Amino acid sequence: MQDIPVLTIDGPSGSGKGTIVQLVSQKLGWHLLDSGALYRLVAFGSQKNNLSLENETTIADYAANLDVEFKLVDLDSDNIHAQNTQELQIILEGQVVGPELRTETTGNIASKVAAMPKVREALLQRQRDFRQKPGLVADGRDMGTTIFPDAKAKIFLTASAEERAQRRYKQLKDKGISGNLAALLRDINERDERDSQRSASPLKPAEDAVIIDTSDLTIDQVVEQVLAVCEKRF
Repeated sequence: MQDIPVLTIDGPSGSGKGTIVQLVSQKLGWHLLDSGALYRLVAFGSQKNNLSLENETTIADYAANLDVEFKLVDLDSDNIHAQNTQELQIILEGQVVGPELRTETTGNIASKVAAMPKVREALLQRQRDFRQKPGLVADGRDMGTTIFPDAKAKIFLTASAEERAQRRYKQLKDKGISGNLAALLRDINERDERDSQRSASPLKPAEDAVIIDTSDLTIDQVVEQVLAVCEKRF
């Protein structure tokens, strides 16, 4: 498995990980892992099945048996963006999960779930199993530090909290979901603190990661920088 190349892309919420990971995986022709979606799915599924967040063991058992499937599907011809021709489809318990997975409510619960050591342990091997030929692009908060510490190419994306709140607001608006900019900024700051201070795999760059501040960069510029790192490391 260690012979299979892995590119890890970590960073806080709103730093652009999801978009960059999809574009880079398409260009490289590699598999994709959206680890953040796994924690959101655990959070969403736990709420859907009325599981108490106070019972870490119950949540961990649910995570260990998470019935999920990831598919990259082609966008409809009238929705094709210049950069991205595919989107990630997530199927939980046999049903496609829609925009509700990306709401701030689910995100905040996911952040709490991700701080549970038993849940992280339950999802550890599942994430590593995504490492398949010809290679893997892994998106998350601890891909380069905990899940794939041996990865030869590691990226840590960042951006100011204000910029990330603006991006999140636009993303929600484009999807027809209402949002409050001030509340989004507050939530992002709270999640940053919680994610960086947690005892289990705190959010931080790997020692050998290349840090890219995306605040003033276009998507194309970020993709170019990430691919340049890949050319050097692989």
